[in-house]
Amino acid sequence: MKLRIRDNSIRVRLMRGEVDTLRDVGLVTAVTGFPGNRTFRYSVESSPASVNPAAFFSDNQIIVRLPETVVLAWANSDQISMTGEQVLDDGEKLNILVEKDFECLTGRDDEDESDMFPHPEADKLSC
Repeated sequence: MKLRIRDNSIRVRLMRGEVDTLRDVGLVTAVTGFPGNRTFRYSVESSPASVNPAAFFSDNQIIVRLPETVVLAWANSDQISMTGEQVLDDGEKLNILVEKDFECLTGRDDEDESDMFPHPEADKLSC
C-alpha cells in the first residue's frame, strides 16, 4: 500500500492482494517505523455503516473509511479508483482517492511489481 498526502488530499494505491484483502476482510494496514520506537500507521477499511468516504487521524494513524458497497463494486470490476470529498471543521475540503496500483509502463529493476495490476495502457504507450 502506498500513501501520499498533499494539499488537502489523501491518495492511497493498493496492489491486487491488498484489494482482495480489503474486499474479503475489510481492512488493510501498513506501518512505517521511525526512530525512538515510534510508528506511523495507515489503514483503509470497508464499513457497512459508511455512506461516504471519510478519513480520520488519531494516535499517529490515518484511517480511510469507505462504504462497503462501493468497495465491493470497485474490487470486483475494472474500475480504477474510488473518490470522495470530506468537509473539514474549518470548511476546507479533504479529497480522498483510493486506487488500484498499476505496473509501470517501463520496467524498474528495484521494484517488485508482481502483485500490481496490469497497466490498462500497456499495449498502447511506452515511456
